Amino acid sequence: MATPVFPLDQLRTLVAVVEAGSVTAGAPRVFLSQSAVSEQLRKLEELAGHSLLLRSKSGVVLTPQGQRLMGWARQLLALNDEAYRDLKGVPLAGQLRVGVTDYFRPSELTLLLARMQARYPRVSLQVSVLKSGLIEAAYAAGELDVGLTLRVVGASGGRPGQLLKREPLRWLAASGWRPPTGEPWRLLALPDTCSLHQFTVGLLQRRRVPFVLVHQASGVAGLQSALAAGLGIACLNESAQGVGIAPVPEPHGLPVLPQAEFRVLPARAGESAFVTQARSLLVADLA
Repeated sequence: MATPVFPLDQLRTLVAVVEAGSVTAGAPRVFLSQSAVSEQLRKLEELAGHSLLLRSKSGVVLTPQGQRLMGWARQLLALNDEAYRDLKGVPLAGQLRVGVTDYFRPSELTLLLARMQARYPRVSLQVSVLKSGLIEAAYAAGELDVGLTLRVVGASGGRPGQLLKREPLRWLAASGWRPPTGEPWRLLALPDTCSLHQFTVGLLQRRRVPFVLVHQASGVAGLQSALAAGLGIACLNESAQGVGIAPVPEPHGLPVLPQAEFRVLPARAGESAFVTQARSLLVADLA
């Protein structure tokens, strides 16, 4: 029996609706009526065998199965577009300045970027790993073409953008580590210019959880090393857990943590066609 094929037009509609935030806003992006968009999404859900979107008055949210298909959809659409350009003799070429938050899949980021470089050898990638606030400032100043930042769901601040990935925040420590008894928590973090540092400290202070900031690492790799060495606990996103690190065992009495979102900063008015195409391909690879 042949494997069913996901129609590219339906995948493109799914991506447009999710990026726009609603069926109403997504329909003009694919030049369809709202009813036609809804019908395409219905057919796609039928083919996938799962509900892909949760709809409400405030917009749409991907289900877990929808998040999985969304990643594949971006990759398939990017490959289709690249194949078309290749056959037309228009290879992707140019310089792309990218700013990425240190928290985004730190153990895999270099491999992901290397894969894109191998696929598009005429694209010159200039990658800066920075804190989200610095990425936003550099992007606003025109010093970056693409910015990938972290936001804590529900926290104020940060610029909106295309949702790339959502994952839970965790209280982490060395594998086998046990919480202290009758002592303040020993907190590890990045410097206080980091938004996740600010969120973590603010949360503990609001909940009146006793803690002492005992170590500030310059980057996530240093923070992972300090955690694995047993110096204390830290709040990190799930994909930054690292080797020798595990969630703080329950019951620990620490505040419940929300999720973190990784977002690609919205396109600037008047950006080049190359940057638009390259961003789409990069997002597909990173997703």
